[in-house]
Order: sequence, then structure tokens, then C-alpha cells
Amino acid sequence: MLNLSPTLVLTLLTAAISVYAWSNQQLLESWILSPYKVKRQHEWYRFLTSGFLHADWMHLIFNMLAFYSFSPIVEGVFVDQFGTTWGLLAFLLLYLGGIILSDIPTYVRHRDDRDYRSLGASGGVASVIFASVLFQPTAGIRIFPLPFDIPGFIFGFLYLGYSYYMGRKRGDNINHDAHFYGALYGVVLTLALIPEVGPYFLGKILEYIS
Repeated sequence: MLNLSPTLVLTLLTAAISVYAWSNQQLLESWILSPYKVKRQHEWYRFLTSGFLHADWMHLIFNMLAFYSFSPIVEGVFVDQFGTTWGLLAFLLLYLGGIILSDIPTYVRHRDDRDYRSLGASGGVASVIFASVLFQPTAGIRIFPLPFDIPGFIFGFLYLGYSYYMGRKRGDNINHDAHFYGALYGVVLTLALIPEVGPYFLGKILEYIS
């Protein structure tokens, strides 16, 4: 029997909507994050709907593969901590909240830019990845094209530093701010929901480097 976990449902739903939107320009335009339109037409729903759209196959596959790889760890911990119903709600708050809140700085920065558009689930994916790093800080993470794994906590620091730097530089068309703030949201929410994970995280790092 197919296990319809939130991870699987969100992955399939995002893939289906993204692919459909590639052939439906009207849907794409009405769901994509346009800070200019949000400000003037009060279309606040775009903060969420833009997370179910992707630019192309590479963008979609990369985000959903990362989401599907890291989500079971986080989903499992939340269910163990809070029970099935509240655990799954906490997981949805992490992922969907990450999509929404990570785009707020983008909105503030570009709300008067008529031509700016943003889409993708990167903020929510980053939230999930960083929650999983808190739970398994020394587990190996492979970064293409490196031929070896690096510990999760080192990956986390590198990821935050790179995203912050590129977000300030604005040298490409990637919304690095969504990555940065989505990751921070994932850390803050997870620590707020499960405070004891903080000392556990630090203990594992000290154990690793000692």
C-alpha cells in the first residue's frame, strides 16, 4: 500500500502543478511571486503558491530530490515528539512556513520592481534540510561535484555563508535570500518546537571534533 506521507504528497503535488504551469501561462502568471503586484493588488496568496512552481525540469528535480531526501528524517522526529497529527502539522508548518517567510525579505527588496518575479520551493526545502542537520549534525552530505561527503553542520555553515554572500552580490537570477532565510527559519522553528535539540546538536559537534 502506498504510504501517502506529507513528503510524498507535497512532492507529487508540486511536480504536477509545476509541469502543468509550464503549458499554462495564465496559471504561471497568477501564481508566481510578483512583489509589485502583491503590494498593489494585495495578492498575498502568491507567497505560498509560488512555492509550487518551478522554472524548468532541473529546478524542479533538484528541489524535490533534496526535499524527498531530507524530509523523512524531520517528519519522523516530529511524529515521534508530538504524535501523528501534531507532528505532521509541525512538519507542514516547517515546509510551507519556510516557503512563505523566506520570501518576505524578497518582497521588501523588490516590492517596487515591476519586472521582478520569483518562484520555487527553495525556502521550504532549505527549512527542511536545516532541521535535519540539527537532528543529524554529523551525517554526511554530498555536494555535487565533490566526490566525498561532508558533515551536515559544516555543510550548513558553508550554505549559509554562500547564500548570504550571493544574496548581497545579486550576481545571478537565483533567489539566494530565500535559501538563506528559509534555512534560518528551519533552525529557529525547530529549536522553538524541540528546545533540547540545541544541546544535542552542540554535543554531537563537540564529540565529532574532539
